[in-house]
Amino acid sequence: MPFREINSKMVEATVVPGRKMFSQRGAMLAYRGEVAFTPNIQGGQGGMMSMIGRRLANEATPLMTVEGDGTVMFGHGGHHIHVINLSGDTLYVEADRLLAFDGTLQQGTMFMGSQGGVMGMVRGQVTGQGLFTTTLQGHGSVAVMAHGGVIELPISPGRDVHVDPQAYVAHHGDVRNKLSTAIGWREMVGRGSGEGFQLELSGNGAVYVQASEEKL
Repeated sequence: MPFREINSKMVEATVVPGRKMFSQRGAMLAYRGEVAFTPNIQGGQGGMMSMIGRRLANEATPLMTVEGDGTVMFGHGGHHIHVINLSGDTLYVEADRLLAFDGTLQQGTMFMGSQGGVMGMVRGQVTGQGLFTTTLQGHGSVAVMAHGGVIELPISPGRDVHVDPQAYVAHHGDVRNKLSTAIGWREMVGRGSGEGFQLELSGNGAVYVQASEEKL
């Protein structure tokens, strides 16, 4: 695994010859060894089609390619960082939450309407995600950013998880998600906000939730 959590807001990545990594530009804090950083214009692993998809999805967070032999410390904006390890499945996450990820992962975009139709698109607007989200698939590690730390909640058949859309960070696995309305005590006392909607996630996998309703 290339990432080691130094503290809640900084990770150290191991860079080995012949194996690329990608990170947000400006996320490098320090490094040791012979490491090169170059702007990436092809959207990470996935080439030109990945770049086009990211542009169409307004997911064009600038990336840089990291390669060589050494270690790199990453952090950005004082945000909390959480490392997610993928074992062949797909992670769904916003591009601006990606701090760094393993170059072995295939990057793409997904139209929100493909998961829930019209409500999927509404979900994108409610969560601030827009109409598309970023996907990372394969075997490797991803460092994501969040406000106030992250908790991983497992999802299994018969044990659905309901999440405040503003607190949602990412999810992975064979997970179905839909946006549902919820009327609760906040609406009754005149404090209705994001709690008027919930994300209902079901299937097999996990969802990552931040301890805040603040977007990056």
